[in-house]
Amino acid sequence: MASIWLGFGILAASQAVFSMKSEGMHHAWIRLFLITSVAWFPWALVTPLISRLARLFPLARAWPIHLVFCVTIGAAYSAWNAWLEVLFNPYAYATLPRFAPAFTGHFFNEIVSALVLYGAILAVSSVIDSRDRLHAQQTETARLNEQLSLAQLDALRRQIEPHFLFNTLNSIAALVREHRNSDAIDMVAGLSDLLRRSLDTAPLQQVSLHEEVAFVRKYLDIQKMRFADRLQIQLEVPSELNDARVPSLILQPVVENAVKHGIAQRAQGGMIRITASRAAETLTLRITDDGPGLAPGWQGSTTGIGIANVRTRLQSFYGDASTLDLHNQPTGGVEVAMTLPLLMPEAA
Repeated sequence: MASIWLGFGILAASQAVFSMKSEGMHHAWIRLFLITSVAWFPWALVTPLISRLARLFPLARAWPIHLVFCVTIGAAYSAWNAWLEVLFNPYAYATLPRFAPAFTGHFFNEIVSALVLYGAILAVSSVIDSRDRLHAQQTETARLNEQLSLAQLDALRRQIEPHFLFNTLNSIAALVREHRNSDAIDMVAGLSDLLRRSLDTAPLQQVSLHEEVAFVRKYLDIQKMRFADRLQIQLEVPSELNDARVPSLILQPVVENAVKHGIAQRAQGGMIRITASRAAETLTLRITDDGPGLAPGWQGSTTGIGIANVRTRLQSFYGDASTLDLHNQPTGGVEVAMTLPLLMPEAA
């Protein structure tokens, strides 16, 4: 703020000196330039105070306070100029000017300028305060929107957990009915480990692709206890993509869908294949099965909570930068392809 007023003073001093010289006047030019430059010092001191008063006392309701303060500043500014004039005699008078006449002359000549300057400071302060309030409101709105988005994502994520828990418990019940008690016990143990992993990642909205694939592999190991050799698994995830960040539990609902609607529908079972690839800054995850495929006219029907949940979460995370495509394969079965931005952790 002081630098602004100093610049204003130098500009005023330059204008005063050059205009007086052009009119043939004879003054102590260096002293006049320096004194005129520092004459605005009182305004530099009171500008922060004026801004504070503007916040404490709005002009529309407290204009008398501002008027008194403006006149007081004008008097102080006139006294400062009169003191400089008496002390340094920049106009090179034959006799030194006296303080009282100099003060009176400055006060009445500059009171209108003081009113204009005071009003300008109030206006600029009002604009700055409005901008700061708007920025604070935008920051708070962004924070609240982020919290809402995280809450929505967390709610979507938590829909998945009871969903696969219910399906896995059904699988355990099926094993018990088939008198495969040993497999049922192993599945309960596997489910316990799976739930522990789920709780470990519960606070996280994103995990590494390696962690996500490990979770899905654990889920498939549980399903393999039920389907045995009827379920084949193939994973193709390049090691350089292991650290890529993906939404947690984004693969499991799709894999569960493939098990339920693909493998379980065929007496001979089939294979679930999970692949990951990159193209420029895009990560593509594909889950395929060789089941019976989607029924004719499936495009207009619902795809169930799993796929719908995944689609919503991708949209919430990445917006239009992500896609989810569900289609039949030419050779049979279904492929789900997810594309999302490739996000790698920053190097330490």
